[in-house]
Amino acid sequence: MVAGEASGDLLAAHLIAALKARRRPIRFAGIGGPQMLAQGFESHYPMEKLSVRGYAEVLRHYREIMGIRRRLGKTLLAERPDLFIGVDSSDFNLGLEARLKEAGIPAIHYVSPSVWAWRGWRVRKIARCVTHILVMFPFEEPLYQKAGVPVTYVGHPLADVIPLAPKKDEARAQLKLPAGKLLVALLPGSRRSELHYMAGSFVLAAQRFRQEVHDVHFVCPTVTRETHDMFERAAHQHDLPLTLLFGHSHAALAAADLALVASGTATLETALSKTPMVIAYRQSPITWAMMRAMLYLPYVGMPNILAGEQLVPELLQDKATPASLAAALLALLRDTEAQKRQIARFHDFHHLLRRNAAERAAEAVLKVLDHGHA
Repeated sequence: MVAGEASGDLLAAHLIAALKARRRPIRFAGIGGPQMLAQGFESHYPMEKLSVRGYAEVLRHYREIMGIRRRLGKTLLAERPDLFIGVDSSDFNLGLEARLKEAGIPAIHYVSPSVWAWRGWRVRKIARCVTHILVMFPFEEPLYQKAGVPVTYVGHPLADVIPLAPKKDEARAQLKLPAGKLLVALLPGSRRSELHYMAGSFVLAAQRFRQEVHDVHFVCPTVTRETHDMFERAAHQHDLPLTLLFGHSHAALAAADLALVASGTATLETALSKTPMVIAYRQSPITWAMMRAMLYLPYVGMPNILAGEQLVPELLQDKATPASLAAALLALLRDTEAQKRQIARFHDFHHLLRRNAAERAAEAVLKVLDHGHA
């Protein structure tokens, strides 16, 4: 198995646990993070080596990453495992999966790349690389069926973990957040490159919002020590009433009345927490230009893709100024109908995606293992 970042590490760990519960002994090795290691996984390289995001950043580490892939491929072809599972990180995993599949080793890819957001040619490329694909969203299944790729829709693990009815007061008490104030969650991204482009805008937007709504408190859950420090530096200059957390994003979102969220998995997490939101995104101009050229969906936020309409306001790149972000949050605060509409659809998504993903994924994996193919 190979997982390249924290979200993949968690997915893979749940899958390993579900597989171990069904069949023993199984040995798991490859590249993984702390959650996988806790399940007895043997990692040949540190996962951090693969956790690079954005075209410019990837280019800087390209030779090292490709070297790791080449060496790992060589090891796997020599060891001939019964099965390979690439968890997300499609840029790294698909090439590896293609090599293994060609050598007769079944290769499963867990989590569809953003095929629906990019071009159909990627589906055909994936078809050549994998034996089977496990997808998290219902609209992905027909895309692969049409291309003749064996596919299983397993649902989304976040929908299994987040309660259907989050308890706001309990979450506030747990995080020691002030009761009786409007609480706004700020999620400016989980990677350094995202914070580089968004931390300042989010802080300034919060500052402007506070000029209009005095009785407000902000909460920002960060993912790594580095991103925690980056946001703290940005916020420090503005004396915001802010609780900065290390982790605890589920609780922070359950506690919040509104959220300002960077596009990415956090938008789905916010929706499943039933918190009305505004979506923002900024990237380096070069990365953005490349993404715009490839994007053919009208939305980037998963709640809007699932809804098939602009359910949640999206402010992207040059439109994501502090003034427009603050204005969008204020408009949402004052439009209780829009809040109710978002929350009602968020409940629908939760029921749709809650499928016991790890169990379903484990069943699909064992079928491939037992038949050597899909």
